[in-house]
Amino acid sequence: MKLSKLKLTTPYLDLDELFYDKVEPTPLEKPFLISASKDAARLLDVKGDIAHDEWLVDVVNGTRKLDGSTTFAMCYAGYQFGYFVPRLGDGRAINLGKVNGQNLQLKGSGLTEYSRQGDGRAVLRSSVREYLMSEAMHGLGIETSRALALIGSDTDVARQSWEKGAIVLRLSPTWIRFGTFEYFAASGEHQKLQQLADYVIDESFPELKDETDMYLKMFTQIVKNTASTIARWQSVGFNHGVMNTDNMSIDGRTIDYGPFAFLDDYQSNYVCNHTDHEGRYSFRNQPGIAKWNLEQLARALSPILSLDKATKVIEEFVNYYEDEYLDIMYDKMGLHIRIDTDLDLFVEMLEALEATPTDYTKFFRILSKYDGNRTDILELVVFKKPLQEWLDSYDERLKLETQSVDERNKMMLGVNPKFILKNHLLQEAIEKANIGDFSMIDDMLKVVLTPFDEHHKFNYLTASAPDNAKNIKLSCSS
Repeated sequence: MKLSKLKLTTPYLDLDELFYDKVEPTPLEKPFLISASKDAARLLDVKGDIAHDEWLVDVVNGTRKLDGSTTFAMCYAGYQFGYFVPRLGDGRAINLGKVNGQNLQLKGSGLTEYSRQGDGRAVLRSSVREYLMSEAMHGLGIETSRALALIGSDTDVARQSWEKGAIVLRLSPTWIRFGTFEYFAASGEHQKLQQLADYVIDESFPELKDETDMYLKMFTQIVKNTASTIARWQSVGFNHGVMNTDNMSIDGRTIDYGPFAFLDDYQSNYVCNHTDHEGRYSFRNQPGIAKWNLEQLARALSPILSLDKATKVIEEFVNYYEDEYLDIMYDKMGLHIRIDTDLDLFVEMLEALEATPTDYTKFFRILSKYDGNRTDILELVVFKKPLQEWLDSYDERLKLETQSVDERNKMMLGVNPKFILKNHLLQEAIEKANIGDFSMIDDMLKVVLTPFDEHHKFNYLTASAPDNAKNIKLSCSS
């Protein structure tokens, strides 16, 4: 099917007008295609090379509408760095409609009722980051919004300096957030709150429709999904950076990529957002913040769901999270058999990585080929003693395993990625894009969708960060 043949629906507009504001996109000047994801296009059942579709740039720029589309922005509230803001909303995102289970949304497409002091725009640097990161998380097997296409333009946008405007066409099964419920709870619109819960069940949890205690079961699934996503973040060293409740998807997937980062050297207290002065959203705090956010969601749902029952569900969050995280870590370390002392082995490994310090992604990739020879692993670090001591324990632990070295290595190579989007490489790609060279974006898109493959000709995308770029802090890019 061609993009032009898609027929959208807008079920969200069946809700009360308090839920949204109808708005038209504001097109960019002289738009041009930078990149498009054929993999994401398959979600819409669009065949062929989406990059050559004659409608694509116009659809992303808002100058051409797909059949059935009515454009709108969604309202929500949210706890931002722990402080409640009662009215937020899509300040620079405009929804197009839904097809094939995916909600299409333009990010950077102009002013909406919820733009507040903003200009409704997104600049090239942040758009490149969101576009690539959306596809990279999918490649890693982490639930996420997707990115169909990225366009650039000749439109000047004022930030710290003048930058060029860009738009990303995003896809997600839902754009409803924890903060959407908080909006109607705070305003006392409890009937609207229930309408929203019914809509979420229809859209994200249809198997629960008309079941006894369906709101409790919905909340339980939200808790489980959120725990799973956070466990996967922690396993690959991903720091979201802005875990406000308005950035938490109601179905648990990762959305809204602003100041994010994968760990370079392992640093548990890493904070990727330079405005997060207290370290609220540090890497190690993410599981606890997710739980706190779920507690706020439970309070928002309390007019239609017993807070006591919801609290008991939240008490299981840690168990859901730890079970998922440990399952992943067993695979990452190549262990089939489970014994009581394994948790100590995992903790000691992370302590050793932090003490050396060690490139988190490269350590696991090299460990995936480990056959007893420590040379490659120890070449990663200057201070070798912590890793030497941990490898002594690891060697002893491997003696209890029954699988062969080849079997273990094959399993580990399938869960420990070779390619992740390190910020120093993303910055290089952005700098090239600023002068019209998009080749690095193309290369990155190829490897992040299949990050466990070798892709030898793209080995330059595995380079460790130089010392002056390791675990840097980023702004809330827009």
